[in-house]
Amino acid sequence: MMQPSMHIIIPARYDSTRLPGKLMMMIDGVPVIERVYRQALKANADSIVIATDSEIIAEHMHQVGADVVMTSQTHRSGTERIAEVVNQGRYASDDILVNVQGDEPLIDPRLIRQVAESLYQDNGVSMATLCWPIESLEQFHNPNTVKVVLNAHQHAMYFSRSPIPFNRDHPDLFQQSFRHVGLYAYRALFFQEMSQWSSCDLEAVEGLEQLRVLWMGHSIRVEQACVKPLQDVNTAEDLEQIRQQSSALF
Repeated sequence: MMQPSMHIIIPARYDSTRLPGKLMMMIDGVPVIERVYRQALKANADSIVIATDSEIIAEHMHQVGADVVMTSQTHRSGTERIAEVVNQGRYASDDILVNVQGDEPLIDPRLIRQVAESLYQDNGVSMATLCWPIESLEQFHNPNTVKVVLNAHQHAMYFSRSPIPFNRDHPDLFQQSFRHVGLYAYRALFFQEMSQWSSCDLEAVEGLEQLRVLWMGHSIRVEQACVKPLQDVNTAEDLEQIRQQSSALF
């Protein structure tokens, strides 16, 4: 049986809430979104699409040879932006789609391949993602660090911004805890179905879109990342940190 095609879609919204215009901010003269695209190219996908609402991003990415799809400015999430691309009929139902966030200029192409292969190998799920061990008590209690708990089959039991699992007898122990890595792979047909679902109560409470999948009774495969995921760009401080390290990273 032939392995399904693997495609990367990079949602690229210009007006980020915390750092507007961050995807066009420079790291050694190269915009963040172009850095992401360059890393994605190394994953050897069958195609890569930049899904954006910005003419500024689109014009630049066209210049570097990327396939760009203009999407609505009213989308509330990257999932909705990707759905607009998928609904154009570009993909076969069993194709594997990898959602690579547009603010991850340090994304390792090995992680992109890993999450796609993880989904391909597990016929019992239609979605896969990654995790990494929690490394500090501060990280464990940070609500911006999403935690995930797995079952014996490496399927997600729950995602939360709260410290989970909570050690009743030793609250400061976090050695059995994992942070979620926001890299997703989907089977194309499942993604089309998922994008039609309404938001659920748990998703609204936690502010975590992936909880909608668990709420609807589906499984998400979660593997530990094969290499440590590096910093994404959420704030000006994140960007400056990457700039200072850029000579060693690129």
